[in-house]
Amino acid sequence: MNMGFRIGGALTLSALMLNGTQASAQAKQAKPAKGFIESRSVAAVDPYIGSGGHGHVFVGASVPYGAVQAGPTNIVKGWDWCSGYHYSDSVVIGFSQMHLSGTGIGDLGDVLIMPYTGKIRTNRGTQENPTSGYGSHYSHAREKARPGYYAVKLDDYNIDVELTASERVALHKYTFPKNEPANIIIDLKEGIGWDAPVETFIRKVDDYTLEGYRYSKGWAEDQRVWFTIKSNVPVKQFQVFEGDNKQTGISLKGKAVKGVISFEKSPGQVMLKVGISPVSSANALTNINAEMQGWDFAKVVNSANAKWDKELSKVDIQTKDEAARRVFYTALYHTMIDPALFNDHDGSYRGTDKKVYPNPGFDNYSVFSLWDIYRSAAPLSTILHPEKVNSFVNSMITIHKQQGKLPVWPLMGSETNCMVGYHAVPPIVDAYLKGFTGFNAEDAFAAMKATSMRDDLGVKYVKERGYIPADKEYESVSKALEYAIDDWCIAAMAKKMGKTEDYEYYKKRAAYYKNYFDSTIKFVRPRMSDGSFKTPYDPFNSIHEKGDFTEGNGWQYTWLVPQDVEGLISLMGGDEAFTRKLDSLFTAKGDMGAEASNDISGLIGMYAHGNEPSHHVTYMYAFAGNQWKTAEKVRQVMKDFYFDQPEGLAGNEDCGAMSSWYVFSSLGFYPVNPANGVYVMGSPLFDKATVKLQGGKTFTVQTINNSKENIYIQSVTLNGKPYTKSFITHQDLVKGGTMVVTMGNKPNVNFGKAVADRPANNL
Repeated sequence: MNMGFRIGGALTLSALMLNGTQASAQAKQAKPAKGFIESRSVAAVDPYIGSGGHGHVFVGASVPYGAVQAGPTNIVKGWDWCSGYHYSDSVVIGFSQMHLSGTGIGDLGDVLIMPYTGKIRTNRGTQENPTSGYGSHYSHAREKARPGYYAVKLDDYNIDVELTASERVALHKYTFPKNEPANIIIDLKEGIGWDAPVETFIRKVDDYTLEGYRYSKGWAEDQRVWFTIKSNVPVKQFQVFEGDNKQTGISLKGKAVKGVISFEKSPGQVMLKVGISPVSSANALTNINAEMQGWDFAKVVNSANAKWDKELSKVDIQTKDEAARRVFYTALYHTMIDPALFNDHDGSYRGTDKKVYPNPGFDNYSVFSLWDIYRSAAPLSTILHPEKVNSFVNSMITIHKQQGKLPVWPLMGSETNCMVGYHAVPPIVDAYLKGFTGFNAEDAFAAMKATSMRDDLGVKYVKERGYIPADKEYESVSKALEYAIDDWCIAAMAKKMGKTEDYEYYKKRAAYYKNYFDSTIKFVRPRMSDGSFKTPYDPFNSIHEKGDFTEGNGWQYTWLVPQDVEGLISLMGGDEAFTRKLDSLFTAKGDMGAEASNDISGLIGMYAHGNEPSHHVTYMYAFAGNQWKTAEKVRQVMKDFYFDQPEGLAGNEDCGAMSSWYVFSSLGFYPVNPANGVYVMGSPLFDKATVKLQGGKTFTVQTINNSKENIYIQSVTLNGKPYTKSFITHQDLVKGGTMVVTMGNKPNVNFGKAVADRPANNL
């Protein structure tokens, strides 16, 4: 899944799981408050799906791809609190403006704000006794979550909290009880889990305005966020603290600064607009003025709902299975929390070099979980969000100019260097090959080439030997296999650009995966500096971070060749041998060892759906002429590992990676190769699904005789004509049209059997 325990040695806690039915039922029954407007697609989203188990999803208020993710923050107790919130919890310490969604490392949680009653308290309290500080118990029974809206009652204070957001501004509404002194703390010390403050500042500007900044170090090595807070009631009493020590004045700079607004009598209802900026507090104020005029809370909620409805309604599904509807629209929702906008309303932003750049002519984005999203989330955006693709690509190209290499895992102006590969490459190449022209192709190619020719992270050995020795680099096999995918992409772009020498060079590198294939056992296997295969070798064994594979083992990584499935089939001995070996993946049983990664989850045999390197594998049968086996396995995965409960994801969501697999697969196809524009057919889940495309066109997948038993494709027509291929190209899809798929309960073994009807990775 993405990243597991990449830093800090954090342990996964076996948190006591509450009954997931409670959350799902609550989410289904919750009705919008008076004055709120909610569409059918928005109402179908259950943000609690994936908030339990190891899903790590964000729960709170945001708009699609927004800079702000305003939501509750628990006391972090380990790995399962990477987003700051876990469904098993019952204590909240405040409402932060920025959260990650689905990652395997925690960060952000910036500008935590918490209302409470009684005397002034400046520490967060404890899990056992939250009101020893400003924390509070809460219950899912008095909590509501919808796209763009979050509400909860603070049980210990009888305070109602409601949150909503625009792109760069969070709007908080607190309703305090009568006859109680009230406080609101702005705690700049607190961050999520791995994050710690370096320098913080707050000051009262006037009776309605606070401003400040927070510099922190965590997974993001040097994160800087500025904020401005506007209140709808006068801030008469404002005190500042360094940690828990009161200081004089109304402004303070320090490491762990906190500001407290106090009211001797209940203020009734208080609203706060919290603008954030990567540049300055002045820009944060400008963001507020540009995005959130007035104090009409319902208007802001309805605006957020409208933005979500616009994006969610790009796919209209028809199904009698309401649970499947909830899972689908929640998955679609989860694909649009990140990447996150990382610029101000005027277009300015702060680069990875910490310099401020004026409006570059595109929207700058961050939080690219590239090891995860290159596989299906990025290709999905080329269909559903083509208007954003050029900005995504330009954001990555610009990072190369600032730090000398394409991003690996960029987080709010910092490079985390998390995971393996240089996976900005597939989304860039995918966009280029699909005809996107809103970026400079020469600059993009130069950035990819420069990144792929560095000497770090084992690339030196790829250039020198064609493989990475296991006695020189940890995770050597995974690194090399991921590089081969990226190199295939560079070769494909070079070919289209007429760069013959580059094409030949990277085509050769794309085939280096073969250097790891041990034909005597038909597994990929680590190699040593002398060229020999590593001994002993157990393809079941996995050692997290210090082994030969990244969050996986030999069983799983043998199949990581989405760029050349035909080549892998040949290495296996042909279609039948390949199919037998692939069958065995789903039945294999063995001990992965005491040091195996917790990210290896969602197991069917040794197939691990809870982690991204396996996501294309069910679709590989089609390359050997056995599409019906793909249909079988895809339906099993959708049934077993996606459901409408808090534990409804098999592993970390990873910024839309898990969910984009489901969106594609439920529609009936999936991009095995992340950059060649070929979607391999699986088993469409719905009676009808219509995708809105650019230019007013639509593409519809309609099924006949579809059911839980009728999972096999019998025949297909495309725009009224018989269609025998087990794939469809991006070019054909975006032309618009209708694909009618007749389903049955027995395989049509001849569908997609002919070599000409199989997907191909031509290079």
